[in-house]
Amino acid sequence: MKIIDAHHHIWRQSDLTWLQGPTQPRIFGPYDAIKRDYPIEEFVEDVSGTGVTQSVYVQTNWPPGGEEDEVAWVQATAERAGWPHAIVGFCDMTVADARPMLERLARYPLMRGIRQQYHWHENPLYRFAAHADMCRDDKVKRNIALLADYNWAFDLQVFAGQIDAACELVDACPKVTFILQHAGMLEDLSDEGRASWKAQMKKLAQRENVVSKLSGLGTFIHRNDPVHVERILHDTVALFGADRCLFGSNFPIEKLWTDYGALVEAFRRAASDLSTAQQKAIFHDTAARVYRL
Repeated sequence: MKIIDAHHHIWRQSDLTWLQGPTQPRIFGPYDAIKRDYPIEEFVEDVSGTGVTQSVYVQTNWPPGGEEDEVAWVQATAERAGWPHAIVGFCDMTVADARPMLERLARYPLMRGIRQQYHWHENPLYRFAAHADMCRDDKVKRNIALLADYNWAFDLQVFAGQIDAACELVDACPKVTFILQHAGMLEDLSDEGRASWKAQMKKLAQRENVVSKLSGLGTFIHRNDPVHVERILHDTVALFGADRCLFGSNFPIEKLWTDYGALVEAFRRAASDLSTAQQKAIFHDTAARVYRL
């Protein structure tokens, strides 16, 4: 089966502020092993023999003002190496009018969407956004609605506790496809935590312009656990349907605790009891549709 990796990164250490300087606590734990360049050549070597035929690059938080530089570099990389096949760039959607930056990014043929991370958590190590309710910002709603003019998606990254606000954002932008990052970032694995996550995920699943990306599932456990992958995959598919789910590796973050082949095998095993059509949707068709590959 042909696979599309709908969420991966390549980077130059010099261009990522979060990789520079002394190691700081991160949501995914110690990260010295990836605090270096991760070029496209290494990614292509990592995916060799796994069935991956296309990939989507997702922004990596270059320093402020580097939005276009990042996309230009990835576009040039793709033209040179043939990978990746689509780009999700960054644009600050909290400004009064994002259109000037969107117009600049639209000059790059592989652009397919925008990600700005809005996840916030009571645990300081899990925080990224300035506050929990960025999805309720009227400027954010107006700017994300503009993505429909470019036929671009928005990669939405929030915790389960923020999904009520995320639903308001989704409802305000009915012409935009939202791609929920990391299947809603389940971090509380207690029975109560799982039940809350599922209840919140159900709200997003009721919005037809939302799909869920099955990626980053090792983020909070710091390992590749096939049982964990299987449970989240099946719960998510039950809510969204396979035709609204897509696979992403989150490499090289997941490289901290696994290799690419083992990661893909865990996902293949997790989906093995689904129909061929469902597996094809998760591993290829949904990503091809929403990222226009």
